Amino acid sequence: MQMASPPDTSKTIKLERYNSYLRRVNSTKLLNASSKILFRATLLIALALIFYFTLNYPPLISDTNPGRHLHTHHNFLSSALYGPRAGGPTWEKQVRHSSTPRRPNGMSVLVTGAGGFVGSHCSLALKKRGDGVLGLDNFNDYYDPSLKRARQALLLKHQVFIVEGDLNDAPLLTKLFDVVPFTHVLHLAAQAGVRYAMQNPQSYVSSNIAGFVNLLEVAKVVNPQPAIVWASSSSVYGLNTENPFSELHRTDQPASLYAATKKAGEEIAHTYNHIYGLSLTGLRFFTVYGPWGRPDMAYYFFTKDILHGKTIDIYQTQDEKEVARDFTYIDDVVKGCLGALDTAEKSTGSGGKKRGPAQLRIYNLGNTAPVPVGKLVSILERLLSTKAKKHVIKMPRNGDVPYTHANVTLAFRDFGYKPSTDLATGLRKFVKWYVNYYGIQSKVKKETSVGNELTEESD
Repeated sequence: MQMASPPDTSKTIKLERYNSYLRRVNSTKLLNASSKILFRATLLIALALIFYFTLNYPPLISDTNPGRHLHTHHNFLSSALYGPRAGGPTWEKQVRHSSTPRRPNGMSVLVTGAGGFVGSHCSLALKKRGDGVLGLDNFNDYYDPSLKRARQALLLKHQVFIVEGDLNDAPLLTKLFDVVPFTHVLHLAAQAGVRYAMQNPQSYVSSNIAGFVNLLEVAKVVNPQPAIVWASSSSVYGLNTENPFSELHRTDQPASLYAATKKAGEEIAHTYNHIYGLSLTGLRFFTVYGPWGRPDMAYYFFTKDILHGKTIDIYQTQDEKEVARDFTYIDDVVKGCLGALDTAEKSTGSGGKKRGPAQLRIYNLGNTAPVPVGKLVSILERLLSTKAKKHVIKMPRNGDVPYTHANVTLAFRDFGYKPSTDLATGLRKFVKWYVNYYGIQSKVKKETSVGNELTEESD
């Protein structure tokens, strides 16, 4: 009997294998497609979130420790999102609020370098008397930026907002003038320091010349044109030997690149006044000192080094005479800056064209009482109850001049400028601020502690 052959299942097996293969291919295609969709959706959501936060949340600085240091917290994400070009509705509202005057006929002032020493003091003084103030600062690292951030936090507490940006950013400046019709500009932003110019000369050209020109280029075309008060320097007197220094003395012998850029600024101001009708007032500051000052200044780092037991260098001239400076206390300088703003006449240009003669002025702002650097050290020794370790050396040829002495007759005549703070009084206030800010517990004479205002008089 013939046996029946088993059924042929090869075709069925092949068909199942083929179907399984198709299922795997389709599953892989589906997975790949889903991954692409998920990736694109995630990317779109991330971009939408970045766009939303950029427009609606400008950087806000909080005062986290009002008693001593004022810290600010920054990270890469906040820097990326909240750069100087932020221009959303919340940002614009903050800019307008800060710039709006609170007194009748008050000014609306753009203060460049508002995170700096003189800029922060002037901003607070203007705000406290009811003027509108908006700051601009790039917070560079020429000296410790944390000190600038501490000033920024303090100003924000008083409703003064500082836009983080650079003078050479023309679109940003244009945007600010589009948002606010500033009546005045107090231009204090600059690359400071005489000696640093030998290390980084380009920074002086970029800030003190190019940055100033960029500001004037924007100001000349806005309507109305603002009146501009700006910081020149006593350094422009350079190798002048006539004393006291008068605005009528020659200033064509600068002893440093810093001085040369400030002198260039005075000539540039003349040009823009002549061609475009901008009202411009230059202020030649004489060695400004006081609370919240600059760490690169002698009185500041002398204080630090004396407290730390380090040797300080005291310069003499090549013929062994004492170096002397016309040290000017910050409150006196602030009064001079506000006096210049208050007496500044309106610019006469419109649409980039001059319509009539415009005001052009230059003033010395000094203390009129030069003090030898050795005496400054003696005052600090007494205030700090610590003997300084002194190293007397000849002044190097780094651009410093041996002597400054201001004649302020012109400033007194035009806006009543009259300095009233002697060096001993001013240094006492500085030392009180210094030991409080840095939390120093030492042999320093116990006196009334300073709050976190910029100066005692600001309360």
